[in-house]
Amino acid sequence: MQPIRLIIPKGTMLNPEYPAAVVAGNVETSQAVTDALYGALKVMGAAQGTMNNFTFGNSQYQYYETVCGGSGAGPDFDGTDAVHTHMTNSRMTDPEILEFRYPVLLEEFSIRHGSGGQGRHRGGHGVNRRIRFNEGMEINIISNHRKIPPYGMEGGGEGQCGKSMVYRKATNTVEELDSCDHAEVQPGDVFLLETPSGGGYGPVEDSSSGYRSLHNPSS
Repeated sequence: MQPIRLIIPKGTMLNPEYPAAVVAGNVETSQAVTDALYGALKVMGAAQGTMNNFTFGNSQYQYYETVCGGSGAGPDFDGTDAVHTHMTNSRMTDPEILEFRYPVLLEEFSIRHGSGGQGRHRGGHGVNRRIRFNEGMEINIISNHRKIPPYGMEGGGEGQCGKSMVYRKATNTVEELDSCDHAEVQPGDVFLLETPSGGGYGPVEDSSSGYRSLHNPSS
């Protein structure tokens, strides 16, 4: 392996100077840097590219979690469903512990089947997560890939963007949040999260090729 020298000028996003904002550099900017390097080297499709940082709390309760998504596919492998990439693979609080310690109900935590980028090898699927609140709370989300989907590689399809939404029980409406946003929720309101999926690798081959997904023969 040959060493690579990285030149990062002062005052740029990766070498900021005071008073530049640096929040989420560890969990979000690092994701973009890694996918940019993989893309430049044509190693693999992009991963979900975010940790979907979600917090909620009030004067009595405070909670922070990061939520997994899909990883990118490569020349000889499918992407992985429901996994953290590039930054960490931290464990999430067990549903029973979450509901015991906080006034919330975890209504869903499932794989977004069909969300991974198509290709000779498909990208990993993202996840769905729904949390219902039993008390008034403030919520915050810091995330990426809400507008620009994770790229595919060498003819592979793009992954799907993520979404962050709040279902308002009082008005029976759904409010879509920005990638970095804040909202107040009331008892009965639900936070709905769809995390991004990974990009695929290579063009889709026809059925005569004998290709079958490693994850799901019918995918």
